Amino acid sequence: MRRSLNRLGLVVATGLLLLGTYRPVAAAPEGTVTWGVHITLASRWLDPAETEGIITPFMVLYALHDALVKPMPAGWNTPSLAESWSQSKDGLTYEFALRKGVKFHNGDPVTADDVKFSFDRYKGSGAKLLKERVREVQIVDPGRVRFVLKEPWPDFMTFYGTSATGSGWVVPKKYVEKVGDDGFKKAPIGAGPYRFVSFTPGIELVLEAYEGYWRKMPSIKRLVLRSLGEETTRAAALKKGEVDIAYLFSGPVAEDIRRTPGLKLTAPSQSSGVFWLDMPDQWDPKSPWHDRRVRLAASHAIDRNALNQAETLGFSKPTGGLIPRAFEFAKPFEPTPFDSARAKQLLAEAGYPNGFDAGDFHPWPPYTSMGEALASYLQTVGIRSRIRTMERATLTTAWREKKLKGLIVGITGAGGNAATRLEAYVSKEGAYTAGVLPEVEDLFQRQARETDVKRREALIHQIQQILHDRVTHVPIYELAFTWGIGPRMEEPGISLIRGYAYSAPYEDLKLKRQ
Repeated sequence: MRRSLNRLGLVVATGLLLLGTYRPVAAAPEGTVTWGVHITLASRWLDPAETEGIITPFMVLYALHDALVKPMPAGWNTPSLAESWSQSKDGLTYEFALRKGVKFHNGDPVTADDVKFSFDRYKGSGAKLLKERVREVQIVDPGRVRFVLKEPWPDFMTFYGTSATGSGWVVPKKYVEKVGDDGFKKAPIGAGPYRFVSFTPGIELVLEAYEGYWRKMPSIKRLVLRSLGEETTRAAALKKGEVDIAYLFSGPVAEDIRRTPGLKLTAPSQSSGVFWLDMPDQWDPKSPWHDRRVRLAASHAIDRNALNQAETLGFSKPTGGLIPRAFEFAKPFEPTPFDSARAKQLLAEAGYPNGFDAGDFHPWPPYTSMGEALASYLQTVGIRSRIRTMERATLTTAWREKKLKGLIVGITGAGGNAATRLEAYVSKEGAYTAGVLPEVEDLFQRQARETDVKRREALIHQIQQILHDRVTHVPIYELAFTWGIGPRMEEPGISLIRGYAYSAPYEDLKLKRQ
């Protein structure tokens, strides 16, 4: 009798499963969440094909678009538009099985054609390296795509399946071919949790929940990303309730937010962003920066601990390396000690006892106060410069096109590992590489082919040691990217994805019930 009842229970449960009555119906998205964004939003960030070697574009990509594989709470290579992926034993083939029934916002299905098209049109950071190493992209059938490499490359999934590049994010082929690249940026269509509503360049991006998103229906109806470049303006908007989340507060403004009842000042639990001074003129034999002693003097001139306290209330981590300590294959270095007397001595030994004119100083927007502080430290030991500010999108374009001279404050929060971070800044094909050390390039190419993890780590550590010893860059600190969070947010999406700076996944965000 019990066995019969068990069978009956199974039949009933199966019936409920088929009818779909066993699970509650998801509530329709409600409400609006508004961000006070610290930079000017650029139209090219609406198109994955133009993703730069920085984390900023992903603030938009995680809402509008989706990738075959991407960093998510479950891990760095989480299957997304692809329900699964596999690698051949010889390391030459990667095959992706697309998730069934997934559609773009215009109703077109996501197919292998779209995946191949998106990869072929990709021209952002890492594009040349990816296309040099991928022999072909094969469409096995509409739901399956295969990447065939020219030789084993252990970092393929790091470049393709993390925020190291935007090459794995998929756009609709038919629509892009119909409207063109410029038309796509004016009215993008993606496969992400939110669809495009409107964009006022430099001012505001408005998005609305896509209720057919495969992973889950977003709980918030509308997202508004509002450019508020002035820190005090963001703080005032947060206090008035005009924005729910505001990015990047420093010094007294951050302290004021921390003291304000109902507001919360916090930062992601793990940083992928490192600040450093870039000296592109060092590759010119006639420049003072060509002398290692001058570059080391600049490093000794900076009081990293005082700067950290003033800018981020001590939350950041001073460092002597370009690579975040949390990255795979990172070799940690202690920061250069603050020593003005030693800096002046090194300048004198290099033939500049009275210092020199270093030209323009380009702070990373909107970290202008940090740039001014760094310029002041250098001025104290005799390295004189002039602050030149510009919007972030303009600066990154000029830097990538090798148009900047003097000094640049660099930072990137892009994901990946030590190799992908190094690729953009020190390899011959790097988007922001000003000059190349032959021994570094040789090691970089060797590590890219090395499949033994320990031997590969040793090669990547060698690269980092050479860069450190030559003082090719002046690392400052691993940034604690501070947020101000208002009282309406139940889940703001901070640190749900390890090492990611912004809110994500957007479909996981929640407002408090009123």
